[in-house]
Amino acid sequence: MAKDTFFRKKMTLNAGGKLIDLNSPKIMGIINITPDSFYAESRKMSLDSALLQAEKMLSDGADFLDIGAYSSRPGAADISVQEETDRLLPFIEVIVKEHPETILSIDTFRSTVAKTAIKAGAHLINDISGGTLDEDMFKTVADLQVPYILMHIKGTPQNMIKQAEYADVFGEVFDFFVNRYHQLKTLGVHDVIIDPGFGFAKTQEHNYALMARLQEFERLELPVLVGISRKRMVYHLTGGSAADALNGTTVLNTIALTKGANILRVHDVKEAVEALNIWKMCC
Repeated sequence: MAKDTFFRKKMTLNAGGKLIDLNSPKIMGIINITPDSFYAESRKMSLDSALLQAEKMLSDGADFLDIGAYSSRPGAADISVQEETDRLLPFIEVIVKEHPETILSIDTFRSTVAKTAIKAGAHLINDISGGTLDEDMFKTVADLQVPYILMHIKGTPQNMIKQAEYADVFGEVFDFFVNRYHQLKTLGVHDVIIDPGFGFAKTQEHNYALMARLQEFERLELPVLVGISRKRMVYHLTGGSAADALNGTTVLNTIALTKGANILRVHDVKEAVEALNIWKMCC
């Protein structure tokens, strides 16, 4: 890669008029307003418990909160747009009221949910489908002019395990980003973050092949989000379950930072911030 390529990479986001500089990596805390997300401790179905979790994450140093009301774990049950919206809106409203400076990301693949959430005060859209599950998502993001997290997946959360077949996983994910980003750019979307989609329609071997070449996504000149927190790719190596995967998650997050990750999406903000601060001193 030519030396000056790095300096053409877009490293700022405009989130509701707030300019976010990704030259220093950021931490995104996960809050799931769902009864069935894969990591039990992330499930916060009551408004009070979700607010307490948000306040803890902000106190621990989270730069963003990523709020999801639709479980995307393999085989998770589908829910209606109305149910997803009804779960999300009360939390967005209370966060906007109690902590108005908080940058809120909404984890949804549905354009109508995205639009409603942004109108209620959220700032980013985190789409696990990269626009493949709702043909109106890209236009909606363009109309709203909000940052968009473009994640790679094949299939849906309900069938993605069966879709985990690639001749060249890195090449296919890279080409997916090239094609989808071109569509977004044509529509006038300015702020795009890419997420390789660890664990989404990918085997253990696929996940680690992508991590090994993570720095090569630099060629796209877009910020990179890494979301491996407590996932199966960690605890299948370390043993146990998601509940036992904090140490392995921290190790893998640190590796991701060395390979150019700009945002770490995590369940455990305090530990991620500690890892980031140590990495900054060394690197």
